[in-house]
Amino acid sequence: MMWRSVLDTFWDERIWLPPNTSWEDLAPGPDKAVVYNDYRHLFYPLPLALVLLLLRRVLETYWFAPFGKSLGIKNTRPKKAPSNPKLENAYLTSSKIKHKQICALAKQLDMTERQVERWWRLRKSQDKPSTLVKFSENMWRTTFYLYNFSYGLFILWDKEWLWDIDQCYIGYPHQGVTDDVWWYYMISASFYWALTMSQFTDVRRKDFWQMFVHHIATIALLSFSWVCNLHRIGTLVLLLHDCADVFLDSAKAAKYANYQRFCDVVFALFAIVWIITRLGFYPFYIIWSTWFRAPMLGPIFPAYYLFNGLLCLLLLLHLVWTWLILQVAYKSIGSGQMDGDIRSSSSEISDSSHQSNHSTPRHVNNKKEA
Repeated sequence: MMWRSVLDTFWDERIWLPPNTSWEDLAPGPDKAVVYNDYRHLFYPLPLALVLLLLRRVLETYWFAPFGKSLGIKNTRPKKAPSNPKLENAYLTSSKIKHKQICALAKQLDMTERQVERWWRLRKSQDKPSTLVKFSENMWRTTFYLYNFSYGLFILWDKEWLWDIDQCYIGYPHQGVTDDVWWYYMISASFYWALTMSQFTDVRRKDFWQMFVHHIATIALLSFSWVCNLHRIGTLVLLLHDCADVFLDSAKAAKYANYQRFCDVVFALFAIVWIITRLGFYPFYIIWSTWFRAPMLGPIFPAYYLFNGLLCLLLLLHLVWTWLILQVAYKSIGSGQMDGDIRSSSSEISDSSHQSNHSTPRHVNNKKEA
C-alpha cells in the first residue's frame, strides 16, 4: 500500500503531463485516434540488452577477434608479477601507491624500493586487456553505431519532424508512435542498458564516471520521453548522437591495428562531425527548440524542466569531452599523428601520451598505413 502511494505521488499527472491531460488520455487502446506509447514496453529493453550482450560476445569471438588477428594484432598479455601475498593485499586495497607506502613496504618485506616499484608496475599492467580485446570492443561499438545511425536516418527520412522540428511540439501530446520508431527506441535503450551493464567489465576508461552519468542520463531521457509521449524529439537526439561515435570507435580500432594514416583521417572527420553535431546542432537546434520553441507551440508542465535539465547535462558532458578532443588534436598536430584519444583507457594514457562514448592504443613505431 505504501509503495503504491509512493508511485502515485511520483507519477502525478500534474508533474508529467500537460494541463488537462490524464494518463488515461494517453493510454493505448483500440478506441484511440492514434497509437500511444505503452509505458510497460520500457521493460523490453532489459532482456533485449542481454541479447545484445550475447550478440556482442559472439561477434567479438568469431568475427572481430579473427579479423584483428588477420591484421596482425596479437592477443599477448603483459608479464605477470611474481607471487607476493603481502604486496597483493596492498595492491587490492588501492592500485595507486605513494612514495611513503613504497618505503614502508620495502622495509617490511626486506626489498628495495626499486623492487617494490617494479612489482607494482607489473601487477598493474597484468590487469590491462590485450590490444586484440580492445580492438574487438571498438569494432563492436563501430558496428552498432553504424547500424543504429543508418536505421535511424532511414526511418526518420520521411518523418515531418526531421525536417521541421516544430512538429515535435505541434499537436502534442496526441502524437502516435509507428512500429519503426518503436523499434528505434527499444533497440537504442537496450544498447545503453547493455553499455551500463558491461561498463564495469570493459576496458577501463579515464572518463569512466562521465560515461556512467551519460548512460544513466540517456536512459532516463529515453524512459521519461517515452512515458510522456515526447518520442519525436527523443529520436532526433538519438540520431544526432550516433553519427559522431561511428567515426570515434572506427578511429580507435584503426589505431589498435596500427593503420596510423587511416586512423588520423577518421579521427579528423570525427572531430569535425563531433563539433558540428554536439556543439552546433545539439545546443543551437535541439536545445534551443526545447527551451524557446516548445513553450510557444504547446503547454508547459513541470517535467518539461526535468527533460531540459537532462539535455543540458548531456551538453555539459559534451563540453568536457570536447576539451579532451582538442587536447588530442593539438598533440596530434605537434607529433604528426594521433597519440591519444578522448575517451581512452587509463592504461593507454601511460603508454601513449580517450575514450567517452569511447580509446586509443599506444604509439607503435612500425606502423602500417591504410
